[in-house]
This record gives sequence, structure tokens and C-alpha cells, in this order.
Amino acid sequence: MFDASASAIGYLYQLRYALLAGLNEFGADASWSVSVEVVDDVEIVAASGSRRWQLKHRASGTRLTDGSTDLWKTLRIWSEAIRDGSLDPARTRLLLLTTSDVPVESVAHYLQSGPGRDVKRARELLEAAAARSASDAKRKSIEAYRGLKDGQREAMLAAITVLGDGPTIEDVYRDLLQVCHFAVGKQAAESLLNRLEGWFIQRCIETMRVEAALPIPGSEIDEKFSELRDQFRPYNLPIDEDIAEMTATREEYGERAFIRQLDLIGIGNRRIELAVRDYLRASTQRSRWSRENLLLPGEIGTYERRLREEWETHFAVMQDELGEEAAEETKIAAARRIYGWVETEFRRNIRPECHDPFICKGSFHILADDQRVGWHPDFEVRLLAILEPVGGVNAGA
Repeated sequence: MFDASASAIGYLYQLRYALLAGLNEFGADASWSVSVEVVDDVEIVAASGSRRWQLKHRASGTRLTDGSTDLWKTLRIWSEAIRDGSLDPARTRLLLLTTSDVPVESVAHYLQSGPGRDVKRARELLEAAAARSASDAKRKSIEAYRGLKDGQREAMLAAITVLGDGPTIEDVYRDLLQVCHFAVGKQAAESLLNRLEGWFIQRCIETMRVEAALPIPGSEIDEKFSELRDQFRPYNLPIDEDIAEMTATREEYGERAFIRQLDLIGIGNRRIELAVRDYLRASTQRSRWSRENLLLPGEIGTYERRLREEWETHFAVMQDELGEEAAEETKIAAARRIYGWVETEFRRNIRPECHDPFICKGSFHILADDQRVGWHPDFEVRLLAILEPVGGVNAGA
């Protein structure tokens, strides 16, 4: 169980770090791209060269010693890539990022950046570790390393930088959150990041399903980030794709008041199912906005008041035109016109740039479900007769 959990965290760590590495490229040449689990754990290719990461997320207290499997597996991957010609260490930075501690005077210690870096000493220690290793688990890694020519070994080690005691998966999340904080402010940062990370993970899954997977262009990440960021501006609210694709049937909502209102004026089943869909989407999206604290105090109430006032005007005009002696058929025809106006004409955005129609249409159905708006001229009396017995049963249950 622990191994499976550690493996899952390792994969999520790669995806999360790849996203951070990509966001850190913003402002650079837009021609860069990022890959996950294609050759290395993470690779960024740019006009100036490429960087390839091997990422090792390990438990606290783990040490990256000269005999560490993490070290030798990484060397095997890069050694084999150099031998088959897919890696040019002269044009590629090789980065071993690990949450493990780096012991003083170890191979990893001498391959860190800074004044203590000593590639020659690191090679001496590697050769000594390879000579004394009796582990079958490292045999292929050692053979791959020894299979390089002297010049290739030197070039590879010169290209390697070990980043020890690196950020954990939680640390990387906080770094990503900081980027989003700068983009949309503290309150909306987590909501932005959750949507961005969800999109990026799905995008990586799509690329990994393809045998000859293409990297994700930096321009695509930039465009998605900008699109999501704009949804959190003061004049907008995010419309989430999972909600915008929701569907439902009449049967799932039983005899809800907003459905009975449509029955009163003879709306067909297909249009009722569209109404159910809009009700579901609007109520779910509004709940998510509220849960994530993306709404201003009283914003939903103000929005519903504006919708209801628009409805009141149309409803009052209808009542005047019908008079007191109108036939039922005439009443239904007039009610259908008001409902058609809501379905196809009237659009009041909750914020200027949040203009998906289901918010407005679904919010009307929420109001209709609460019986604060209606379509039939006598909807209040009719609903009382229809729904009161049901309410009475529920009340006594």
C-alpha cells in the first residue's frame, strides 16, 4: 500500500513540477515546450537548449549516497540516451532534483552548483562506488555508465546538476499558488490553481496516451493561463467545463416546482429537459462560486432581484393585456411568450463578462422553483393546489 502511495505521489510530483517549470518560463522566448514522462520525468526544450529533470520525491530523512539507487538509475537513463544519440550533453542541462539530503563529500555533493562543485572528484567517487558495488539492482546502471567513452562521461557529469533537499510536493504547490496569487490576488489564487492544474494534468494524460507524444507548447500553457486568469477578474467569474457539460433528465428531478410550472403552460418534454439541464448547471456553478468565496457579499441576491424585476415588468404587461376574463387557452399562449423570452431573448449577466446563457436561464428556473417567478398568470394559485398535498405529506413524515 505504501509503495503504491509513494509511486502515485511521485507521478503527481512530476506533473506539478512540470507545470511550475513551465510557468517559470513566462516572459522568455515563447517557442519553448514541456514534456512529462516522454524521455525524462520532465523536459523543457527552448531555442537556447533544453533542460531535463529526473525527479525523486522521497520520505524525510532519505539520503542520496554514492550507492543510492536514485543516483544510479538517473545515470543509466542519461548514459543510454547519450549512447543512442537522443541526448547531447553539450546542449542540455541535466538536473537531478531530489527531496533527499545530500551527504557532504558525496558524488551528489560535488555535482551541486556553487563553489564546492568538483566534477573530477565526483567522477572519482562514482568509479569507486561502481567498483565496490555487488548489487544486482545497480548492475545494468553501472554497465550503462561504464559503456560511455571517457569524453562522454566527462560531458555528462559536467552537464549534471544535483538539487538536493529539494521542494516537496506541498512546497511546489505553494510556489504555484504564489504565481496565481500575483495573477489574481490571494482570495482567488487557489481556485485559479485548481483549474489550471486540473487542465494541465488532463493535457499531460492526453499526450502520454499517444505513442509518439508531442510536447505541450509553451504558447498553449500561456494561453490557458491567460484565459483562466481573465475569468477571475472583477468583471468576470469562471465557468467550469465539467459543470458546463452537465446533463440531467426530468425524472431525476421528480415533481419540482419549476417543472410543474412548465407543465402548467404545456411546454414539451425536450424543452423541459433543457430547462432541467440549465437549472442543474446554474445551481451547481453558483454553489461552487459560493464555496470558493468568489462572490461578493449579497451578489447572488442582487442578481436574482434584477432578474425578478425584469420578469415583473413582463408579467404585469401580460396581466394587463389579458384582463380578468381571458380564456385558459389565451392565458397559456401569453405565458409561453414570456417563457420563450427567457429561453431565447433575455440575457442578464451576473457580471459583465460572465455571459454563459445557462447562468441566466438556470437562475430563472431556480426562482421558479422557489415560486418567486412564474409563467402562467395564475401560477401561485395553481401551484398551491398541486404542491400543497405533497408538502403536507412531507411535513408529517
